[in-house]
Amino acid sequence: MAVGILLGSLLLFLLLNVPIGISLGLAVIACLGITGNIPLAYMATNMFSSCDSFPLMAIPFFILAGTLMEGGGLSKRLVKLADSIVGHFTGGLAIVTVLTCLFFGAISGSSPATVAAIGVIMVPAMIEKGYSRRFSMALVASSGCLGVIIPPSIPMVMYGVATGASISKMFMAGFLPGIFCAVALIALAVYQSRKLGYKGNGEKFSLSKVWVSFKDAIWALLVPIIILGGIYGGLFTPTEAAVVAVLYGLVAGLFIYRELNLKKVLDNFASTALTSGTILIIVGTGTTLGKIMTLEDVPQIVSQTMNNITDNPILLLLIINIFLLIVGCLLETLTAILILSPILYPIVAVYGVDVVHFGVFMIVNLSIGFITPPVGVNLFVASGIGGIKFEELVKTIIPYILVLLVSLLFITYVPQISMLLPNIIMK
Repeated sequence: MAVGILLGSLLLFLLLNVPIGISLGLAVIACLGITGNIPLAYMATNMFSSCDSFPLMAIPFFILAGTLMEGGGLSKRLVKLADSIVGHFTGGLAIVTVLTCLFFGAISGSSPATVAAIGVIMVPAMIEKGYSRRFSMALVASSGCLGVIIPPSIPMVMYGVATGASISKMFMAGFLPGIFCAVALIALAVYQSRKLGYKGNGEKFSLSKVWVSFKDAIWALLVPIIILGGIYGGLFTPTEAAVVAVLYGLVAGLFIYRELNLKKVLDNFASTALTSGTILIIVGTGTTLGKIMTLEDVPQIVSQTMNNITDNPILLLLIINIFLLIVGCLLETLTAILILSPILYPIVAVYGVDVVHFGVFMIVNLSIGFITPPVGVNLFVASGIGGIKFEELVKTIIPYILVLLVSLLFITYVPQISMLLPNIIMK
């Protein structure tokens, strides 16, 4: 009964278009109020305790670092560097878009932020060179998914908080899957560019141009090296690395590239506070909902149901992937991770699936939700930037979804893609 009230009221609030964090909270209140088994104070205490987490502090700092670096001119310098290296190839600007999203993802840790930062630069440039608006927007939206796969990744921090997995290992495990997905997107983009007749930037390759662009972008390229090198070198934790990233973004934007000013910095602080507040509400209410479901034995029921369907680990992972793909179409990524990872991981742990490997393919899976309707946050951001109808963008992005699905299958069934670097570096 309690679970029925919980999920039924959550669905009702979502259909009424109530924000996800508020919907989760109202669903918990409805459940506690109607059943009367648990006092309402349970929600308040759990919301506080779930947000009172040192690793969770990394999220607002990574968000702030991403906004500071975007406003400080780091993203456009990454674009120029990538363009100087591969822009002359057929479909060169398409390759530049994917590579720049990959690099910027290593700065921002956010998928929508990556789409926004790179989209405003690359889409006008691609259209000017003859690329169609629909192709350009679909490519930017799908490449933005790399922002949560390549470390540092906000969903990876959330997964670590929810399951107790090492965030440092999660970051290390995200490298090869992120590169794998980027290569797959590049292959599709080049194929489509050849088919549609899209050429390069019209300029000859020049080592001197690459060198000039590299020197200009060096401070942007150092960001992931400093953050991740500091973590794996034992200099600081992921949370402390996020603070270092903020300080670096301020110094680079204010004193090196000089594209930040006081107004931009204050605006960045305001937008970060708004985004972080939204995320923390989701963390508090989502964690409380998950605990109530645990008290009602939902994880055990789900586990028994899965085991009754099959005891074949290959088929089980396929079923979980299909389930997560459906969830990704309906729920926001962080909410899905908070609620589902503590339920689903114990099911696959019985078959020896590593907690880090499960986290990586879960995040890769849910990242596809950024480009699948009706939630599809990247689609809304891209359509807003490019001035294209949402429905048109959905039709164009289908091949990219299929390519990412194939990549997901490789990452799921070949654990070495995720676990190779953690096993080598973090023994």
